[in-house]
Amino acid sequence: MILYTSRLILRPWEDSDAEDLYRYAKDPLVGPAAGWPPHTSVENSLDVIRNVLRPEGALAVCLKSNNLAIGSVGLMIGKESNLGLPEDEAEVGYWLGVPFWGKGLIPEAVREICRYGLDELHLRNIWCAYFDGNEKSRRVQEKCGFVYHHTNADIPWPLMNRTYTEHVTLLDRDKLKGMPQ
Repeated sequence: MILYTSRLILRPWEDSDAEDLYRYAKDPLVGPAAGWPPHTSVENSLDVIRNVLRPEGALAVCLKSNNLAIGSVGLMIGKESNLGLPEDEAEVGYWLGVPFWGKGLIPEAVREICRYGLDELHLRNIWCAYFDGNEKSRRVQEKCGFVYHHTNADIPWPLMNRTYTEHVTLLDRDKLKGMPQ
């Protein structure tokens, strides 16, 4: 599956994306805010492509101008979600390389993957979550029409060997339909 927006291509991750993934995922401002450690090498990024991103169905977020991976977006449907959802619901996850922050790119990608989930996969609900203090992620969710639903405190997160408080949001379908792509 490949999805297009006005500025982006959302496509499956490829082994050849490992260097680009490492370039952005090694930054300590990116991974820890989303619950994963910074990447340590191109080989580490290749392993993540092969064993995490591809199996979960995540899509590389690429600029149309060069088709190079600058971030990731994906739907985790049902039991694949961290939220324990039924099979007709999904959680959206995303991240973007720091040089591309503040340009509206990840909201554009999130809106498109949510449109796909609702219109083509016929999902009943799409959820999202952000960790306490991750204001950039909170703003993305607001811009995309997600509304606050509840908070889960003190969640053990083995990947980072710590606990997090997460704020869970739910997509308001009507707001998504009114959003520009």
